[in-house]
Amino acid sequence: MTPPLEGITVLDFSRVLAAPMATQILGELGATVIKVERPGSGDETRGFEPRLPAGESAYFFAVNRGKHSVTLDLKDTRGRDVARRLATDADVVVENFLPGTMDRLGLGYEDLSESNPGLVYVSATGFGQTGPDRSRKGYDTVFQALSGVMAMTGEPDGPPVKTGIPAADLTSGLWVVIAALTGLAGRSATGQGRHLDVSMMDVQLSLHALNAARLFALDEDPARTGSQHPGRVPSAAFEAADGRWVHISCSDQHWAPLCRVLRLDELGSDSELRHNAGRVARRDRVMTALRTAIACRESGELVGELRAADVPVGEVRGVREALDDPHARARGVVGTFSHPTEGTFPAIRTPLRDTGARPQDLASPPLLGADTETVLADAGFGSAEIADLRREGVI
Repeated sequence: MTPPLEGITVLDFSRVLAAPMATQILGELGATVIKVERPGSGDETRGFEPRLPAGESAYFFAVNRGKHSVTLDLKDTRGRDVARRLATDADVVVENFLPGTMDRLGLGYEDLSESNPGLVYVSATGFGQTGPDRSRKGYDTVFQALSGVMAMTGEPDGPPVKTGIPAADLTSGLWVVIAALTGLAGRSATGQGRHLDVSMMDVQLSLHALNAARLFALDEDPARTGSQHPGRVPSAAFEAADGRWVHISCSDQHWAPLCRVLRLDELGSDSELRHNAGRVARRDRVMTALRTAIACRESGELVGELRAADVPVGEVRGVREALDDPHARARGVVGTFSHPTEGTFPAIRTPLRDTGARPQDLASPPLLGADTETVLADAGFGSAEIADLRREGVI
């Protein structure tokens, strides 16, 4: 089948993680992604650890598959002229510089849309294009701290901690994809492009939809609860007899089967615990009984019995074990690509599945500047002009 974004060209000025992840997703949906990088060094993540045997960065590999790398000095007038010519034929521009930077370079939305009124322009920044903090810098964990995410993560009696994944970057990257698709959908109806503003801080605050509802309802700032759910009992991780942890989360229909499996007949027959509100009100009693019962059971046997009883349960796994799970293998979660210097390398696929197409091998991340001459030639630059740009260090 034809990929849904085939024929769409994305000019990608972004670096590091959130926006590059977004443009990789757009590429794996069929778009042609032209990644503009600094001559000589490229995206700074090319230097991030860990390094692979031939020197490439595993970090860079994670979010730059299938792109065409063009090296271009945007501090040079001729480099900016090249960028403007490339933008003339682009459908989408993605950038994540501090607000005002692209405008000063003559590469902002107002400049580029003059010659390309259908351009969808996505600016992905830490604090957005407006507001008193618009020029403030930050990274993933800074946004987790400022947004309240870090204050809520960890055990109740422990310090605030970051999430185990770069949640601020990854969720913001998804919203960059949504912004690009929103702009393309609007353009298909009107023919007009638009400038879309994605703020990492806004994205993190939007993730508090449920927490904010609790705050607004109870005037109570949500606190750290570890693996427990503040409004559902039980919903927590429990340590089994073999030292492994299992996470159990049940609604009212699962309570009686859970008690039968754990042989907690007294709890199962207690009318005050039949409904979640009663269990929440008696959280300590319920959790103590569950912990005691589960601590006597082997994790594998317990999970098998709970699954047979249709109680939602899952082993607490490490990343290696999770990726090697038979279901993950059957779904093709991990694919491979062939890189010119590092050889065959595995990677996580974009999780969108087209039921009418078989998963293919993944496209490789580009070597720095590998596609500069091809992309410029396709944009109408002559061989002599390209040679001159290279001689002057513009590309």
